[in-house]
Amino acid sequence: MSRVALVTGAGRGIGRAIALRLAADGLAVAVAARTADQVEETARAAGRGALALVLDVTDAAAVAAAVERTARELGPVDVLVNNAGIAESAPFVKTEPELWDRHFAVNVRAPYLLARAVLPGMLARRWGRVINVASLAGLFGSPYVTAYTASKHALVGFTRALATEVSGKGVTVNALCPGFVATDLVWSGARNIVAKTGKSFEDAVQALAEMNPGRRLIEPEEVADAAARLVADDTRNGETVVLDGTAPAPKGATR
Repeated sequence: MSRVALVTGAGRGIGRAIALRLAADGLAVAVAARTADQVEETARAAGRGALALVLDVTDAAAVAAAVERTARELGPVDVLVNNAGIAESAPFVKTEPELWDRHFAVNVRAPYLLARAVLPGMLARRWGRVINVASLAGLFGSPYVTAYTASKHALVGFTRALATEVSGKGVTVNALCPGFVATDLVWSGARNIVAKTGKSFEDAVQALAEMNPGRRLIEPEEVADAAARLVADDTRNGETVVLDGTAPAPKGATR
């Protein structure tokens, strides 16, 4: 019987790449996001009866229902990938409480809700993987993204604490920490740079790419490959896997 993975934020970008990679590796995949047409397209691309879930990850009742539906239609969740996240920028003095709370609701509370929903079953079966998609911002500090940085630091701390708690029980909990990835989040950031500075879109994208230590954007498939390795490895626990573009660009990468 196939292992079952639940991937949040799977309608596009990193989450979509992870869902497709895990499906290709033979897992049954439930893909969750707020936009129906995106998760349905990802589920079709994943094939093998992948399950599309329209889900607000900040809603505790909706999370519980999504986990129950996955168990009913595919089987209990063996692999949880907490990828859904938001990133908004503002100078700290203009960071309103609502912006701060949004980041912690999506980037921290949602992974807590999802992990809490699936962990009892993982522990009972003595096998499970929890993979939290954090960020280099969860390890370092950057200006104008205080809320995002604080929330990703919290997610890394959550990862390390939970990993310690489940150590030796067949479950591993790890975090992926990518820099700027070639996704809609970067394109949106580049458009903001264009609007504020008058730079060309290409120059704005390059400016973001050069903020990665490897001076290039990371491809979503690189993050997916790292996630797949964590699923296959039962020895890594409580780790922060850094993806900063310093490794050679994958074959066929265009950016």
